[in-house]
Amino acid sequence: MISPSYFPALAAVTLGFFEREGLDASIELVYPVTRGYEALREGRLDFVGGAAHAPLYVFEDWRGCRLLCALAQNMYWFLIVRRDLAPKRGDLTGLRGLTIGAAPGPVDGLKRMLAEVGIDAERELRIGPVPAAANAGVSFGVAAAQALADGQLDGFWANGMGAELAVRSGTGSVVVDARRGDGPAGASRYTFPALVATESRIEREPALVVAAVRAVVAAQQALRRDPALATRAARDHFPAVEVGLIAELIRRDAPFYDPAISEPTVDALNAFARSLGLLSRPVAYEETVASRFRDLWQVA
Repeated sequence: MISPSYFPALAAVTLGFFEREGLDASIELVYPVTRGYEALREGRLDFVGGAAHAPLYVFEDWRGCRLLCALAQNMYWFLIVRRDLAPKRGDLTGLRGLTIGAAPGPVDGLKRMLAEVGIDAERELRIGPVPAAANAGVSFGVAAAQALADGQLDGFWANGMGAELAVRSGTGSVVVDARRGDGPAGASRYTFPALVATESRIEREPALVVAAVRAVVAAQQALRRDPALATRAARDHFPAVEVGLIAELIRRDAPFYDPAISEPTVDALNAFARSLGLLSRPVAYEETVASRFRDLWQVA
């Protein structure tokens, strides 16, 4: 949660946009993201903000859930490698023989990129958990940056906050910024952060879903206009250092705060999911996205 990855959802709660829609909302951190979708399926969460492909670990072939809107566009993780290894921007071949930290869910994007450039992720490098990242209250990206500084990892694949901390400390260099087009062709479209609900929630409580989507879209638009709002939104959830960094990260990501989920975006998402074995068949746009709410993506 201590990252810009799903920040519009957090800001929608902490800046009062859910409240303006008449909803009493709170934020709950569930790690890893796949476990969050299990909680959604079981009714313990009303909505999940997470990687758009990750529901397929729980909802087979999209049965039982739908994407409501994008929290932002494009795959949003960074590949960071120790600076003393002299990594080259965009060069995934330099990962051979290294130990890379990555979380369940996000790791899918990294492994697919490696496969695209002919690297066997199981045999030619080591990809595993980040020390201490699964502990309660620990940010994966922040823990990854610390593990890199401590020499426990050669690199990591994580959120923008972890990347920023590693770069600012001088311990890491950016090899891939997936959102902005680094990596193999098409990698930026593998997945994206999305707001997700169950089909049963959509059918039983459509007014609740409308209010939630309106709140998130309003938060996105507010952050685009004034990224400094991110500091206030993060104050009760982030440590002091990360509170001081978040507005700049949000300023960089603000151009991607578009809630629309296009048909080409879904085609790319589902092609990525099929490459991972997460989809057993071709799936239509309407089976993936709750398209009845598309008009809400244009809320002023």
